[in-house]
Amino acid sequence: MTNIKKELDIKTDRMIVNMGPSHPITHGTLHIILELEGETIVGSETRIGYLHRGVEKLGENRTYQKFIPFTDRMNYTSSINNNVGYTLAVEKLLGIQSPPRAQVIEVIACELGRIADHIVCVGINAVDIGAFSAFLYLFKYREFIYDIFERMTGGRLTTSYTRIGGVKRDLDDVTIDKIRQFIKEFPKAVDELEALLTKNRIWYDRTRGIGEFSAEDAISYGYTGPCLRACGVEWDLRKVQPYLGYENYEFEVPVGTRGDVYDRYLVRVEEMRQSVKILEQAIENLPEGPIIVDDPRIVLPPKEEVYNTIEGLICHMKLIMEGVKPPAGEIYSATEAANGELGFYIVSDGEARPYRIRVRPPCFPIFSSFDEQVKGHMIADAVAILGSLNIIAGELDR
Repeated sequence: MTNIKKELDIKTDRMIVNMGPSHPITHGTLHIILELEGETIVGSETRIGYLHRGVEKLGENRTYQKFIPFTDRMNYTSSINNNVGYTLAVEKLLGIQSPPRAQVIEVIACELGRIADHIVCVGINAVDIGAFSAFLYLFKYREFIYDIFERMTGGRLTTSYTRIGGVKRDLDDVTIDKIRQFIKEFPKAVDELEALLTKNRIWYDRTRGIGEFSAEDAISYGYTGPCLRACGVEWDLRKVQPYLGYENYEFEVPVGTRGDVYDRYLVRVEEMRQSVKILEQAIENLPEGPIIVDDPRIVLPPKEEVYNTIEGLICHMKLIMEGVKPPAGEIYSATEAANGELGFYIVSDGEARPYRIRVRPPCFPIFSSFDEQVKGHMIADAVAILGSLNIIAGELDR
């Protein structure tokens, strides 16, 4: 598509076009200013920050526990991964680990969240390019995952599932059966998706060679996650810096070769298959035991103790009124979220509220490269590129 103008030698004037914040692919918050020559993009300027929430500053005015719901909103397509990433950071600051059963449940939650996120990314990217059927084939399985989340967490989109030292609720037998059913049925949906798209001539022409990015450029921009792996860099924090016992699971890290829209699609499809593989191992090896640490300085006592013992009542009141107080210090903790490295830098001065919270979202450095990627392409290619980057506006908010 990029050579059409050159071949026909069409004489055009340069013009400025605003893509977003109301354009369907910009999802209401992004603003991209394109300089066009005909339909060819010769310049681009991206603008962010239209949500204006200041989530990091909000975190510095709340207790550690009360910040968990805010992590939901940073990436609302896989909010449960954000819950896990944040509480792992606080647990690192406290020097504790959640019990083995809670860790396996968190792995299950993270992989379900990863699949849900990739379903949205691949499905919406296909819709943006014109392949609406693929979206329909996949999306019912996102609802399947949300049904599982509803049983696990009580919520569907914003989960707030984790607690400092464990998780809010255990998996019951019905939830485990639902997860097993998902593991059995979902691979067939991925097969159907690939039958529709992977060797489809239109899909191939619209994505192959579009938004191509080298491994060196991706690293220089700070890429992580599927977009980095599509460039051929085998970097996955679950492998290189394991947490929650990921080193005990067998799975592969898919990589691409060209770093274009097509490779990003292939990497995400294979990652969904690998997540199912991890889910199979986790659900069949779910250990017995508690789902949260037994420490009254960190976790609320059971209601029975609160209502019937003075010690339980005092512990409950102190934790509600004063909150968890980590020792003074600073930590950085990162997890492999669906879009890449999600890091939390927390500074504690020993009080119940963080002195400083800084979030390292995967989308911010990836979106920074958009201007470079679209130059020389056509407007229709910009749509395909933006969708493949899977930009979540909540992560861009500074």
